[in-house]
Amino acid sequence: MLNVMREQINPLSQQTRSLPYDVVALVLQGGGALGAYQAGVYQGLHEAGIRPNWLAGISIGALNAAIIAGSPEGERVERLRKFWEGICAASVEWPAGEGLANALPFAFDMRSAHNALAAMRALLQGQPGFFKPRFPPPFLSPFSGAAATSFYDTSALRQTLEQLVDFDRLNSGEVRVSVGAVNVRTGNLTYFDTAERRLGPKHFMASGALPPGFPAVEVDGEHYWDGGVVSNTPLSRVLSSEPRDTLTFQIDLWSAKGRVPNDLMEVSSRQKDIQYSSRTRAITDQALRMQKMRQALQRTLALLPESARQDPEIREIAEMARHRSCNIIHLIYQSKVHERHSKDYEFGLSAMRAHWQSGLEDIRRTLADPSRLDRPAPERGIVTHDIHRRD
Repeated sequence: MLNVMREQINPLSQQTRSLPYDVVALVLQGGGALGAYQAGVYQGLHEAGIRPNWLAGISIGALNAAIIAGSPEGERVERLRKFWEGICAASVEWPAGEGLANALPFAFDMRSAHNALAAMRALLQGQPGFFKPRFPPPFLSPFSGAAATSFYDTSALRQTLEQLVDFDRLNSGEVRVSVGAVNVRTGNLTYFDTAERRLGPKHFMASGALPPGFPAVEVDGEHYWDGGVVSNTPLSRVLSSEPRDTLTFQIDLWSAKGRVPNDLMEVSSRQKDIQYSSRTRAITDQALRMQKMRQALQRTLALLPESARQDPEIREIAEMARHRSCNIIHLIYQSKVHERHSKDYEFGLSAMRAHWQSGLEDIRRTLADPSRLDRPAPERGIVTHDIHRRD
């Protein structure tokens, strides 16, 4: 298989493409090790000259967003590559790993063996530049706070972000960044947004602080967990913004649709798919209903006399009903037969490269049809393209 991590990008393809939209948004779900799929998608967008000016992410999607927004345009793919190769490297090599996998029966899928070893390594050793196990474990900790409420220490992630992300650039306004986290005290989903405040490493770590593995992160006196605890898809943040023509690339790592499980392992995997897919299609369906409501309001307002339209409240309603064009390109990572319930913490290099490759191939196949980038006709308003949908 082509080692996509070393694939060179054609410099001619890096020219920015002009698109008929005010906003080009990249919306990134959470999903742990599966997030390399999003990095592959971004490489394909970069090749095509598509430069998002709004990045919205949850959990690993927030980390990918930080690296993209906090890097010079020409270095974004390389820094994503450095991040993923770094956190997926084995902190301590297990020499017996390859031999054990090779000693298994021929019929056994070697990828399953390698992925299982990678997942076990992540649980027992952690991942470099990301997290490490606490000692003593939280149930034996004599201290309260993070040491007693999480299994892993994520201080290494802060150092990784500080090395790879230029936070001055990220907060410059060149690209808007929104990342979701859950207030532990109130249970409310909160978005940290560069349109409202300056973001630093703690905001992105808060978005990825999935309990009980990772500790809550304190921001301005409040403690936050992973946004996926409430909603793993920040699409509504983009769609609910003020009316503007928007092209949105929604990159999901979990598929809501799947087959009925046959054993407990498949039950665990299917449960994660359903829980963390966060019903992205329900959000897009709601956006379509809102668009129909705006169109109905426009028709109703057109029947009013001019004098009535000047009323401040009527003008406010007219602004809410103003036409917007929204094109949603929806990509969903498709789990492979050899992947199991641990796929989101299988941080092995081979699994990561396969995820990256899948993302790159999917976006290339999507963009092979140029009409998918067309601005929707006024009578439609919102369109959704999904190369994986099978209805």
